[in-house]
Amino acid sequence: MPRSRTFRLPGAALIAVAALTFTSVGVAAEDSSNGDDSTRNPTSKRFHEETPTPGARTVRHWSGQSVNPADGHTYTYDIVGADPSTGHAATIGVDIIPLDVNVGGRAFNGSDTVAAILASPLFQRADYVSTIATTSFASGAFGKSSGGALSAGNTGVQLLDATMRSQFNKIGTGYHLNLRPAVRRPISIDVPAVDGVVRTNPATNIGFAAVDDTWFQPQVESLIPQLHLSPQRLTVFLTSDLVLYADHMPKHCCVIGAHGAVPTTSRADEESDGQARAGVQTFVWASWMTAGFFTLDPTQSWAKQDINGLSHEITEWANDPFATNLVQAWKSPIAPQYGCNNLLETGDPTLNIGFSVGTNPFHQNAFSDGTYHPQDEAFLPWFMRTSPNDVSQPTQSDSTKGRYTFLGDLNPFSFFHQPPGTC
Repeated sequence: MPRSRTFRLPGAALIAVAALTFTSVGVAAEDSSNGDDSTRNPTSKRFHEETPTPGARTVRHWSGQSVNPADGHTYTYDIVGADPSTGHAATIGVDIIPLDVNVGGRAFNGSDTVAAILASPLFQRADYVSTIATTSFASGAFGKSSGGALSAGNTGVQLLDATMRSQFNKIGTGYHLNLRPAVRRPISIDVPAVDGVVRTNPATNIGFAAVDDTWFQPQVESLIPQLHLSPQRLTVFLTSDLVLYADHMPKHCCVIGAHGAVPTTSRADEESDGQARAGVQTFVWASWMTAGFFTLDPTQSWAKQDINGLSHEITEWANDPFATNLVQAWKSPIAPQYGCNNLLETGDPTLNIGFSVGTNPFHQNAFSDGTYHPQDEAFLPWFMRTSPNDVSQPTQSDSTKGRYTFLGDLNPFSFFHQPPGTC
């Protein structure tokens, strides 16, 4: 069982709405040469990492440790919210900052997707007892299955709350991790010609923006001190149909989201005692994804749409808010782009595995199905090689065995029904 100590931080202060325009003049070119799917492996990344010093203002979190029986090492970690062993609830404020990005004279506006995000299971309560569809895998190809029983008793909760309650087997208790969103005014960004292209999926004729990650990351991180954000709240930078590429090469694509933490210092005039205070601001960036833009065969990536990338990053933020949690190295057969990885990144091993939740009337097209599509997430006991798993909610088929991902038995890979091996 994980052991923990809890940090209780003051409640978040009310924040003023601010507006900012970041402009770097340039026009990018249209690029319809997409290559094949192998050149567009989805991935996520960490931006800056930062360990909070004692007394620093930051998001409410608890710290725990677990012994990994596979290597005998004791791993420590920070996780957002209240310690599950206390049975208490925590609510974290979320500042949603839409980024309206101009690439090659074409607008990719995060502000156009705010209503869809607010109405999604990320911020609205939903039922997770069952799901009507999950990712399947047969004959070497991903597809869509008919779903089934998901998380018994997990009703009337937000997606992150449902996931965390299942991870620590706290369904039916007072433990909750809730998110309370507030939308700030959009920020406009013009991408220089050398740092972004507009691409069109030839199979679906849906366009998307691809931006150089070495240009985009500092733009996002530089906004944090300018906006005077509260470090006790999560900041979400929201884009639309925008991905990042690596190595200054658009075909080395695609990063669909990131999370990180940066040091901050409050202004003295913002504090009641007139003393500036150090803090650590945690943040997430991800895009709303229009169905059909991501792959040349939408049937194989049917869940890679709407909130899929954002659910991935928010859950990773909750399990590793400061991007500092390390684990024994793992390797996923369905996400080889991560290699042999020692980071507690809950969405990376299960990339491409998703499921259906709720009703989604927003931005529907020929490749949509009227639902939202979160990603499955690996649980802490999977990374800690906990066996038997007495930490998490039991699987759908065996009440004596804890699951290793939120989908449990519905995850189509036996690899995720047990702890991973070594790299």
